[in-house]
Amino acid sequence: MSNDRRDFLKKSALLGLVGLGKNLFGEEKLAHLESVSNKIAGADNAFTLPKLPYAYDELEPFIDAKTMEIHYTKHHQGYVNKLNETPSTNIDYMSSDEVKCTHIDKYTSSVIRNNLGGHYNHSLFWTLLLPHPTKEIRFPIGKSAKAIGDEFEDFQKEFTEKASKIFGSGWCWLIKTQEGKLKIVTTANQDNPLMQLDGERGKPILALDVWEHAYYLQYQNRRADYIKNWWNVVNWQKVEELYTQ
Repeated sequence: MSNDRRDFLKKSALLGLVGLGKNLFGEEKLAHLESVSNKIAGADNAFTLPKLPYAYDELEPFIDAKTMEIHYTKHHQGYVNKLNETPSTNIDYMSSDEVKCTHIDKYTSSVIRNNLGGHYNHSLFWTLLLPHPTKEIRFPIGKSAKAIGDEFEDFQKEFTEKASKIFGSGWCWLIKTQEGKLKIVTTANQDNPLMQLDGERGKPILALDVWEHAYYLQYQNRRADYIKNWWNVVNWQKVEELYTQ
């Protein structure tokens, strides 16, 4: 495909974003979306790998440095590369400089859907991990803690069970529904609760990657051990931020 053709398709997709933004958010958001789309349309790559907010070894001993390096530089970078190689006319979400899912219907190209989901999911996942962990389990804070409730152990047990029972690859989420309630849901592959799926939709405020590449170097087939140790690195401050936005 020629560069001119690729640029045309990319800019067409971003012009479509502006129209969608007007429908979803109203006139007051249109100027911002136009600014974002113009900036991205002029860039060589519409999608970039976000900066990891800590060093690879700063989640040890619960997530090892080599796994973090491969997960970030190979898997996440791979999603970004594939997106930039695959023009689409129906990418309908963007906010500031970071891609955020707000809608991918089930008829979207599987290449775009899988890689866009992978990019969004991982971009969020990195921010929900807190470096320099201790041996003590961290607990929710603020308004999100009140929403989760006093029985944190029950919440933790339910989340762990649902994550453990995902068949194959996928994600476990804590979402804020349109009614403002919290619910634990799972998705397969690189889908997420922002997409139009058969299950519950909502805003993710906590995410756990249970693809084998997220833990296999350290834990081999022991997904249960990975999930148990992941609780030590949950960034509850970020959960609170996402909940209260």
